[in-house]
Amino acid sequence: MFTTIISAAELQELQQSGSPTMVFDCSFDLALPDAGKQMFEASHIPGAVYAHIDTDLSAKGDRRLTGACSGGRHPLPSRENFAKWLGQMGFGNHMQAIVYDRQGSNFCGRLWWMLKWLGHARVAVLDGGLQAWQASGGAVVPGPSHAQTPTEFSMSPALLALVSVETVLAHLGKPNQTVIDARAVPRFRGDVEPLDPVAGHIPGALNRPFSNNFTADGFFKPKEALRHAFDELLGARRPEHIVHHCGSGVTAIPNILAMEIAGLGNTALFAGSWSEWCSDPHRPVAKG
Repeated sequence: MFTTIISAAELQELQQSGSPTMVFDCSFDLALPDAGKQMFEASHIPGAVYAHIDTDLSAKGDRRLTGACSGGRHPLPSRENFAKWLGQMGFGNHMQAIVYDRQGSNFCGRLWWMLKWLGHARVAVLDGGLQAWQASGGAVVPGPSHAQTPTEFSMSPALLALVSVETVLAHLGKPNQTVIDARAVPRFRGDVEPLDPVAGHIPGALNRPFSNNFTADGFFKPKEALRHAFDELLGARRPEHIVHHCGSGVTAIPNILAMEIAGLGNTALFAGSWSEWCSDPHRPVAKG
């Protein structure tokens, strides 16, 4: 069972073993929402199905009408609706899920986290993404996504915690909450804000750009290096009090996964993230 990351070689062995496995391609481009699907149709791991960040892994429309579990630019769908989608894709509780993208694991963590949120432990990120797969000799094929025979996916208690904007606000400045912001330094400081209407960050938040978790060639850094980096960032703060966020709840996931790889346990996600926080002018904003 793979629960954090898996190498290209390990995935090849897993597929050859005949163990029930489904591979999901989560390639995406924030600026061009249809580009990910086009990339998938040009080339993907054989047998993979495509998961679209905007439509499959997010709830669109009014939160009150859709039953979304968060606000922000990529609101989480309800657990029930997400479980229904998994069943439509042919994914069952007995299967190992492998998720990947070709953008440095920026997006596929969303599906990794959501499966854990539904209580499914057997899900791993393909370390190094599609590039590592091809570099290891893995084949790719063109064509559209083809779901398997529909099944029923049953939810279990969540393995990772989801935190609401109300909870973050209520615990702001208290010792039992440490917010880590995964956005790039200029966005965190409020120097620029290309996506949301307000620049800045949640007061008291620490900044850990998600890209800091990766080597230059797109692999997660070794466990020891990640542990040292987070120990330096946190100081005396306790890992179990961490709440992660980013712009819309997607690129915060590499920080969550990196902390788990580092042996620091499971930490929480504020899925609405900065895009939900700054949507209410009454919530405080810090800069610098």
